[in-house]
Amino acid sequence: MTLLDLPGDGHNHELGGAHAAERITEIRISDLHAFYGESHALHGIDLSVYRGELVTLLGRNGAGRTTTLRSIVGLIGRRTGSIMLKGEEVIGRPPHAIAHLGVGYCPEERGIFASLSVEENLLLPPVVAGGGMTVEELYEMFPNLAERRRSPGTRLSGGEQQMLAMARILRTGADILLLDEITEGLAPVIVDKLADVLGVLKARGYTIVLVEQNFRFAAPLADRHFIMDHGHIAETVAADELETKAHVFDEYLSV
Repeated sequence: MTLLDLPGDGHNHELGGAHAAERITEIRISDLHAFYGESHALHGIDLSVYRGELVTLLGRNGAGRTTTLRSIVGLIGRRTGSIMLKGEEVIGRPPHAIAHLGVGYCPEERGIFASLSVEENLLLPPVVAGGGMTVEELYEMFPNLAERRRSPGTRLSGGEQQMLAMARILRTGADILLLDEITEGLAPVIVDKLADVLGVLKARGYTIVLVEQNFRFAAPLADRHFIMDHGHIAETVAADELETKAHVFDEYLSV
């Protein structure tokens, strides 16, 4: 079985929703190089993401996917090239200034404060842009969190921690979401819930960049896939090209 032998997942995720509307570029990355000390991690990344699109960054471990997200939000100190968010250059800006453009980053480690309750974690980050969801709207989207609102972070399951990490950035007003390995280690029922949430967010016009190892989760959701290899974009595959470019996924993603 190849990576593209995908069974139905029970979800009716619309593909290509951003293509039906006027294309407004939310993220434009040009000739991006990034460094960890003397280590050259990204080698001339070029990509664009349109408003309302959900795209994936795919690749093996070490391909540069997380480094790309961290570069966008200003967490990589040494970068050259250009990163335009909503038409504004952000290379050289500190992370808090980038966040105020409506950018939310959900890292793989989630960053839940163990000593704080669910609701305290949820209320901790400042609102940085208009249009954020209210706490009650978030509890409606994530009923598990409503049930655990007084529970400390130490008592949350991995799935509940992931829901909380996502809910936290949605409250800030971010409409560009950078999500890193949100299904890692989670039970299938939680993965299905996250797929539903992403479908809702995409329908509401959020722009989403998803780093994901679980291709079966990502494929039904995404408009386009950027396949990374050794710090560069090796291939871009649109949703309607999955079958014709199956060999590309096997080449760059198969173990």
